[in-house]
Amino acid sequence: MLPMDCHTHTEISPDSEAKLAQMCARAAALGLRAYAVTDHVELCRYFPQGYYGVQPRNEEDFFDYAQRFERAMQQNEAARGLCGDMCFVSGIEMGEPDADFGLAESLYRDKRLDFTIASLHELRGKLDFYFLDYTQEDAYALLDAYFASLEEISRHDCYDVLGHLTYPLRYIEGEAGIRVDLGRYEERIAQILRNAITRGRGIELNTSGYRQRYGKPLPGERLLRLYRDLGGTILTLGSDAHRPEDVGAGIAQGAALAASCGFDRVCYFLRHEPHWIEL
Repeated sequence: MLPMDCHTHTEISPDSEAKLAQMCARAAALGLRAYAVTDHVELCRYFPQGYYGVQPRNEEDFFDYAQRFERAMQQNEAARGLCGDMCFVSGIEMGEPDADFGLAESLYRDKRLDFTIASLHELRGKLDFYFLDYTQEDAYALLDAYFASLEEISRHDCYDVLGHLTYPLRYIEGEAGIRVDLGRYEERIAQILRNAITRGRGIELNTSGYRQRYGKPLPGERLLRLYRDLGGTILTLGSDAHRPEDVGAGIAQGAALAASCGFDRVCYFLRHEPHWIEL
């Protein structure tokens, strides 16, 4: 039995067409003990386009995530009746909380939410890492800015776990084939992890990389061991599925990696409180 999948998306996220009922059915068929829907809520474009006075930079530059958040909360409430004995977790993936920390903390306190993943998909003035042309970018400059922003996010109380800690590598190394020395960021990453630990927060082991060109989870073994060595215990497992067939993908492999790094349990969240599952 798979322990959980705490990072999935439905058609409320602009990059998914998955129906809620199909995702829940797949999770139930896999025998997941806990299942979370965490649709995208990007805080850098939370309000309608007119609020920002800018034009979309490409066809994926969506605005008015406030409307998506409300739809997500209504859908998640309906999902509780679709999951049978499986524990359903009402979550969001909060992108770019550094765009407005006051808003981020207000959303975090919404009583309809069990779980919030804080993620950084794009830097100020840049497109999502997915869209960047890495022949025109300095990979280390991007990573300098990414980990500096993530350190700022880690010092706030707007999240339960930090999502896919090494997200840029999915594209820098996995898609563009540019190898980077992550060791130069180890102290900054350690500070990010210490900030989360001190605040009673955790990190996510995102297993999407296993099924992508990158070939590794986010973060990988070295940083997962660093988190454990620093005293980190709060760890969720998430597939980052955007379609039913990817629900639970890589979770068994991720659980085995976590165990090999010294974790004897993982958790899911209800009302922002961790509930533990032994590995």
